[in-house]
Amino acid sequence: MHHASIRTSDIYRAIAFYEQLGFQVCERFTAGITLACWMEGLNGRIELLQVPQPRPAADAFGDEHYTGYYHLSFDLTDAVADLPAWLASLRDQFDQAAQTSEQVKPLKVLLEPMQQIIGDCVYEVVFLADADGLPLEFLRQMKRLQDV
Repeated sequence: MHHASIRTSDIYRAIAFYEQLGFQVCERFTAGITLACWMEGLNGRIELLQVPQPRPAADAFGDEHYTGYYHLSFDLTDAVADLPAWLASLRDQFDQAAQTSEQVKPLKVLLEPMQQIIGDCVYEVVFLADADGLPLEFLRQMKRLQDV
């Protein structure tokens, strides 16, 4: 996949959010009349597009009848040893950044870290809200059930 595109109400606030997650702007451009950029991080690329006259995003995480885009998922298996510890550190990082930047708000957790079995693997999973409230999943493979 080349990139995943995210429409945002405020591109500068969205950039600040994703920078806290380790993304970096690699290209800035315009798309028609709107500001846009590509950001790279967590082994992927996202495109942010600022929406003129934005409306609030649908509640993709909370509305069980919602259809369409649900979330992006980032695999942290090779990057972190413990998802709850990573989340605690990330919360502190966001809190500190929010004290010095109007663009950064405290981190909103949609689902605290939990274990989930998918196929023959046990994962730690956490869901966060981005700057516009869109759900983002972060997971870490803990073990394969056959290895137990």
